[in-house]
Amino acid sequence: MEYKFSDRVQNLKPSAIREIFKYAADPTVVSLSAGNPSPDAFPAKEIAEISQKLLSEDPISVLQYSVTEGYAPLREHIKEYMREYHGSGTDDDDILITTGAQQIMDLSTKALVNEGEVIICEAPSFIGSLNTFRSYNAKLVGVTVEPDGMNTDELEQKLIENPNTKLIYTIPNFQNPSGVTMSLEKRKRVYELAKKYGVMIIEDNPYGDLRYSGESLPNIKSFDEDGIVIYAGSFSKVISPGMRVAYAIAPKPVFQKLVVCKQGNDVHTNIWSQRVCDEFFTKYDFNAHLEKLRKIYTAKAQFCMDLLDKYCAPAITYNKIDGGLFIWCDLPEEIDMPQFCKTAVLNKVCVVPGNAFLTDENDVCHSFRINFSTPTDEQLEKGIKILGKLANG
Repeated sequence: MEYKFSDRVQNLKPSAIREIFKYAADPTVVSLSAGNPSPDAFPAKEIAEISQKLLSEDPISVLQYSVTEGYAPLREHIKEYMREYHGSGTDDDDILITTGAQQIMDLSTKALVNEGEVIICEAPSFIGSLNTFRSYNAKLVGVTVEPDGMNTDELEQKLIENPNTKLIYTIPNFQNPSGVTMSLEKRKRVYELAKKYGVMIIEDNPYGDLRYSGESLPNIKSFDEDGIVIYAGSFSKVISPGMRVAYAIAPKPVFQKLVVCKQGNDVHTNIWSQRVCDEFFTKYDFNAHLEKLRKIYTAKAQFCMDLLDKYCAPAITYNKIDGGLFIWCDLPEEIDMPQFCKTAVLNKVCVVPGNAFLTDENDVCHSFRINFSTPTDEQLEKGIKILGKLANG
């Protein structure tokens, strides 16, 4: 049979990262390509305790259907937490529990963007979100990421050139893949530009609680007095990605449409996962848990940067990071980056080629992304040593 696919998926390609995972599954390969939390970061004992309690004391509540909006106590606890610690969310907002933060991008695009309308994204940006936007036949327009975040002069120019822009997508904290944190000045400027040109912002913040150094900056959502920011938060990097629990804080009219779209998507997010997150979030010392994670990642990030300095200079350069799970590495122009990444795989090291994170994958790119949270220290040293040898000859 000849299969005729919809226009929405006809030109979609498999995720470059997921394809690389096929090589990374080889136990002899050092994978610096994933974005997984460290195996030491999971509160497995606590999750087991909570699950046992729920299944012994109130099993039907976690096995039965639930409401689309999400488990009400968890929504309320997130609302309180975000207001107290991040100054985000107003009485004009509501909270939707989603199946991972990726679903927030999907529902927001479905609700707000028509085919051919523009979504402005950082360049580079998270490949999962880019592919979600592409699946709705949105036009992606990239804006250069500088060491202090999105180039806001370029952003305004793109807004002028694309009057049918519906969304600005940004990851302001420890951006995936660049590791860059947007400055306070630029956060305010992005908000003002969105307001000026009548465009909504999706603020994706899965890494915000994983800061190792420097001063915390306010979320863009904390400026939102005009109902133009959808905030995407997640428990994936701070409790468990496999549980697939995230949350959108959105203006109520947008929230209502997101709920309707989710009803046609997966009805509701796994209620067992929601209950576990709520119990851990409220009845255990969540802030102490976050501090433990910061210590784990501070050590791993510094170790990785020390290795890059030791083995990869001068050919491979990078910007130091203050948090998150990724480091963006730059090669000199004379080194063919895609070929370098292929050669690295042949030498048993997986990294992600930088062009996978661009709005146009055919653009020239001399960078690649590495992740330091998943491999052991021994694997990290082995892999970076090989990368340095390949780059420096």
